[in-house]
Formats: sequence, C-alpha cells, structure tokens
Amino acid sequence: MLLLAGTVSCESWISIEPTDRLSEDKVFSTQKGFQQALNGIYAEMNSNIVYGSNLSAGALDVMGQYYVADIDATYSYYYFARYGYSYTPVKTAFANVWAKMYSLISGVNIIIEKCEQPNSLTSQYQNLIKGEALALRAMLHFDLLRLFGPVMNNNPSADAIPYMTSADQNIQAILKADVVIENVIDDLLASSELLNGVDPILTEGVQNLPSPTGNNDFNYRQYRLNYYAVQALLARAYLWKGDKTSALRIAKDVIENTAQVFPIASQSSASGAYPDRMFSSEVIFSLYNTSRINVYNRLFAPALSVKNILTFAGTLDAGRVPELYDTQNDLRYKMWGIYTGGENNLIFNKFSDVSVSSGDTDGYCYMMPLIRLSELYLIAAECEPDLTQAAYYLNRVRYSRNCPDVSPSGTEELMTYITSEFRKEMIGEGQMFFFYKRNAMQNIPNGSAISGNMNISLDSYVVPVPESETDKRM
Repeated sequence: MLLLAGTVSCESWISIEPTDRLSEDKVFSTQKGFQQALNGIYAEMNSNIVYGSNLSAGALDVMGQYYVADIDATYSYYYFARYGYSYTPVKTAFANVWAKMYSLISGVNIIIEKCEQPNSLTSQYQNLIKGEALALRAMLHFDLLRLFGPVMNNNPSADAIPYMTSADQNIQAILKADVVIENVIDDLLASSELLNGVDPILTEGVQNLPSPTGNNDFNYRQYRLNYYAVQALLARAYLWKGDKTSALRIAKDVIENTAQVFPIASQSSASGAYPDRMFSSEVIFSLYNTSRINVYNRLFAPALSVKNILTFAGTLDAGRVPELYDTQNDLRYKMWGIYTGGENNLIFNKFSDVSVSSGDTDGYCYMMPLIRLSELYLIAAECEPDLTQAAYYLNRVRYSRNCPDVSPSGTEELMTYITSEFRKEMIGEGQMFFFYKRNAMQNIPNGSAISGNMNISLDSYVVPVPESETDKRM
C-alpha cells in the first residue's frame, strides 16, 4: 500500500510510557517520522478488534439485526445478536475494543503533543498532521461514546466514557455523555480550522494515484481524515447531540461543494465486469485494508458453515432480501448472489475479491468505508424541516442506486424510507446499530427471522464499560 509504505509499527510506540522518551523522540525527529507515525494509526485501525471486523461488518452489524445469528447458542454471533453483554465472548470482544481504541487514542495524543512542541515540520505538514490527528481523536472517542454511552435523546447527562487529551496512562474521570459530545465537536472544529487551506483535497481532489515525484504524503486523501471527512463527522456528531440545524447546515455544505470530489458512482462502474460494490467514488473516508478479502472469507464466504456465515434470512426470492430491496434494479441488490453445492446459497458479496482491469486503480478492492456521501444526503433528509426538500435528498440517494422516486406523505413515512435506505447503504459498515440507538428505536427488524420485527429495550443499546476499567475505579 502506497499510503503506508515505510510505516513504523504503531504498536511499537503507541504503548510507550511517558517516561520512555528516547524511543518516542527518535520517531518524531523528522518530518517523515511524523507521517509514518500517523500512517501507523490508520494501519492499526484495520485490526479485527476494531474497524477490521468488530466495528464494521462483524459484531456491530449483527447487533444491527442484519443477519441470521441467534437460532441457537452454537451460532458464532448468537450472544451478540441477543445483546448478551454478560456472556464471555461479548464481554471479551468489547473489552478488547475499549483497550484498543484507547491505545490508539494514546498514540494520537503523542502525535498531537509532538506537533505542539518545537519540531522539524513545515507549516503545511504541521497543520495537516495535527488536523488529522485531532480528527482521529474525535472519531475514536465518538465511536466509544456511541457504543458505551447512553441513548442520547433519552439520557444525555448519563455517565459515558473518559475523554483522553493526554498521552499519559493515568486514570481519567468518566464524563457525562453531553460533555463528551462537546469535546468531540470541539476537536473536529479545531481540526477543520487546521485543514482548511492546507488539505490538498480542497484544490486537487482525492488524488488516488501515485505522485510523479514519489512523495505520496498529500495523495490518497480518501484514506485519511481529510477536510470533507471532518465536516461529515461534524454533521454526524451534531445529529447525535440532537442539533439538527447544525447537522443540516454542514451536510448541505458538503453535498454542495463536493460534486467533483466525490462524484456519484455510475451504474456501469457498480455492475460492470469489475463491479465496484463500494461505490468508491462516493466514499469520503475509508481505511485501506490489503487483507480485506479475509473479512469476506471469515464472515461471508459460501464455504462457511451455516452457524458461522453472516447472511440474510430466507433466499434471494423470499425473505429479507426482497423485503429490503424494493426493486431488483437497485445497484445494492446486486451485492447478493446465489451459490450452489454447499450449505449456503445466499451470499453477500460486498467484500468479495474483485479483479480490476489493467491500468485501473484497485483502491476499491481494499476499501473499508467509514464515511460515505449518501449518509450526508440521508442526514439532510432527516434534518430538513421542509418535506418536499427532504424528499429530494432522499430520492437523490435512490436515484443514484437506480431506484424510482418515492413521495412520503409525512415525516413518519419519510423516516421509514430513510431507515430503509440507511439499511441498504450501510450494510457491512457498522452503522445500523448506531442509527437505531440514536433514534431510540425499540421495534426493529429481527435479523434471524424471514420477516417481522423484534422489540429491543433501550438498555440493550448501551454496551457496559469493561470490568477491567470499572475495577480501576473501585
């Protein structure tokens, strides 16, 4: 991967104790060292513990009730589908998420601290690296808040998580959820100010090709928390806070200013000989995972047993697939396929291996999308007070996926359509659970049944803080 070429091992320095300055200072003695350290954070985010599986296509999507997972206790994700947070597999998984995320945050904080000390960085590198690092700190805390914090519109002043702004390992106070979200927004605003004017995505676009000079520090901006990704995160954070006015303003701004930067995927690119199932041109921020095929092999491949594969209930013709996709012309419907000769015949292909034609960029073969343009349209549709304009944003997503327009009769029907589009857009990306939680939805599809919904308590949306963390505070 060109982006991460020459990357230092993130684990080799993000766990450094503050007293061990020699190794740390060596990493940050050059401009290249700063860049490699930041690249190391992005690389470590691909870990299966976090965005490589648990916080994307695996545990969180199971908890978002996409898949057949809780027929009996022998299914690999049985307790996740039932929100069984007291059971060992679930407790261990989320304890590991907590530890890994705060380890990454510690590494990010080292980078931020080094940017604030005398260093060898030029002004552009200084703003770019610190801006990205602040955005990473905000994003990692935000996802911890969304996972371990309360349902915001139900209890915003409930205890949530610590917000770590220092690289030291001292125990920090657990903050209220409304305080955490303000810290997230503050970091994103500071990041935005630093990136505005220096991020090459504003003038040169995503630049997903190698630089002729061999210096790719300012290329591949889709795989970094670029300026527009920070704006998208701000819209997401404001909506989580309940500030729809700010979320709408920012979502509209990104939509209106990125038509050339993140063009809508064409039908031919999404369904041609080398299908771009990621709609990659629209992805605002993604990790680059050269081992992404392992996600498919571990979770979705037809060779997996019935109790280990993640798939929809029913078949391609009857069950959850035709229920979700109101037309087979939907480009997202084409992510599903039929395989014969094994236990499983309904296969989700979004993460399967894709060969590309000679000369094409192969970026979408390794994308793990974390923020996409369609989410901004759906945020705008949800936050827009005018029903006609809200329907426009909704139908812009449907049109881009080759679906006919809809005409919601009121806000309740509009929200039903938005929820359906969000389910189709975000499958495999770990966002549906958070969508249900943000909207405090207590009647959601039952992934293990061919049809029908299940009731879920609001408590089921709150993953308990790991015992290892609470034990420290006793």
